[in-house]
Amino acid sequence: MNDIPGMPQGDDEGRGTGNRYRAPALEKGLDVIELLVNSGRAMTMTEICQRLGRSQGEMFRMVQVLQARGFVEQDGANDGYYLTDLLFTMAMRQPPTQNLVEVALPRMRQLAMDIGQSCHLVFHTRGEIVVVARMESNEQIGFSVRIGHRLALHRSVSGVVLFGHQPADIQQAWLAQLSPATDRGEIAAFVKAAKAAAAQGHAQAQSTFVNGISDISAPIMRGDRAAAALTVPFIHHGNLQKTMDEATGHLVETARQISELLSTADSRV
Repeated sequence: MNDIPGMPQGDDEGRGTGNRYRAPALEKGLDVIELLVNSGRAMTMTEICQRLGRSQGEMFRMVQVLQARGFVEQDGANDGYYLTDLLFTMAMRQPPTQNLVEVALPRMRQLAMDIGQSCHLVFHTRGEIVVVARMESNEQIGFSVRIGHRLALHRSVSGVVLFGHQPADIQQAWLAQLSPATDRGEIAAFVKAAKAAAAQGHAQAQSTFVNGISDISAPIMRGDRAAAALTVPFIHHGNLQKTMDEATGHLVETARQISELLSTADSRV
C-alpha cells in the first residue's frame, strides 16, 4: 500500500503493525474514557494511572484536556474524575437516533397515560443495552429506569427483544461482544428466549432486580431489524389501571405505530 503524503511513518507515532495507523495521544484519551465508562464511578488520577499502567506525567495532561473539553469532570468530594453526559448528548444528536427518539416520545407519553405505567426506550451498544429515553406514568406509584442505565445484553428483557429481531449475522456479532466470562448456559437460555420473542413479537419476564415488577418489551423495527426496544417495567399493585395482558397489548401496538412512523420519516430523508 502506498504511503499517504503527510502521514507519520514511525511505529510509535504513525503506522503500527498490519498497516494500522496509530495516534498514541488519542488512544490514551480513549483509554481514559473507556475506563471511566466501565468503572461506573469517579476515579482518582492515581487509580486511572494504575489501571491503565501509565505514569502520572503521561495521564495528567490528557485528563486535563478531557476536562477542559467537557468530557470529564472532577468530584470535589474525593478528587475523582467521572464522565459527563457530553458523549451521550453527542450520540443522541446523530440524525437516525434523534429522529427515532423524536418520533417515539409522544407515543411513549400516550402509552404511559393509557396503562398507568412508566416506559423507556432502549438501544444496543457493544454487548449492552442502554436506556436513551423514558416516560413517567401519571400514577401516584411508579417505577422508572434512569436515562443512561446500562446492562449486559443477555440479562434484560429489552436485550432479548433487540437480539431476537436481528439478522443472523448481526446476532453473531453481538454475541462476540459479550464478556468472555459469560456462562455458556446463560447465553443458550438467552438465545432461546430471543427466538421465542421473535416468534411472539414481544417478551416478558419477572424482573431479576426488583420484586413485584415484570418487564415487558416490544421491538421498534427499522427495516428488517429492531432499532430499539420499548419496555414497560410493570408494577403489580392493588389499583391497576390496566392488567398486564392489557398493558402488553398497548405496548405492542405503540411499538408498531412508532415503527410505522419511523419508516415514513426515514423515507422522507
